[in-house]
Amino acid sequence: MFKPIGWDEISNYESMPQPVIAKIEQACASHEIPLHTHPKGQLILALHGYVTCEVSAKMWMVPTHSAIWIPANKLHSNRASDNAQLCHVFINSNMQGMPSNTCTLAITPLVKELMCQLAGCDQHYDLTSKTARLAQVLFDQLSDMPIQHLDVVLSKNAVIQAMSQQLISQPSDRKTLPQWADEFALTERTLARLIKKETGMTFGKWRTQIDIVTALQALSNKKSVQQVSELLGYESVSAFITMFKKVMKHPPMKYMSGLNAY
Repeated sequence: MFKPIGWDEISNYESMPQPVIAKIEQACASHEIPLHTHPKGQLILALHGYVTCEVSAKMWMVPTHSAIWIPANKLHSNRASDNAQLCHVFINSNMQGMPSNTCTLAITPLVKELMCQLAGCDQHYDLTSKTARLAQVLFDQLSDMPIQHLDVVLSKNAVIQAMSQQLISQPSDRKTLPQWADEFALTERTLARLIKKETGMTFGKWRTQIDIVTALQALSNKKSVQQVSELLGYESVSAFITMFKKVMKHPPMKYMSGLNAY
């Protein structure tokens, strides 16, 4: 079993001259690392379980076998699920090729294996060593990984913040936009405009994105499609599958089996 990463250990990694550092963490229980920054860019791959991160007023979902990329010096927080196994990769900020903004990346079987292999090496490697060549190959592959869209926009606006907290904590709540407007003593049009302004999305698309994040978390925790459908308050399993397929391009089980095949 891999030991958890401690803050002293992370600080050591960030001051090391090696351009790419990898480490596997076994989270023994769900935990949250509060807001912090790194002088290196950070990639977090969920090998088992999932991670959610808050960066730049967005919540980012990292389901199993996907990764979140956080550029250097970006203020962020991380929350890991129970018994999540995570692979962290720290990349020097002067290396060109990684996205300039926070995003989630689809990770191929090859890249996952490269990350895990590098994590098993001595991180104090010589810059002309075989490990250094492995790190360079990993970096070259990472810079080609496709971007996924698994983020939910948060907001400091009191109304949108209250709505997002309810939608995340009570995912079965299927209140309509008019019902939400009544709850906050607003007109439907005013609330619709506020949501669009604060999230960049319509109410329907914003709630669907939260549904997707919640569904991926539950599916990563081995919940059945029917259980996830009930968790989200859908009237039928088929309605949930239709929504999921429209957004993720595959039905839930096919999408998850594709990830697990990695």
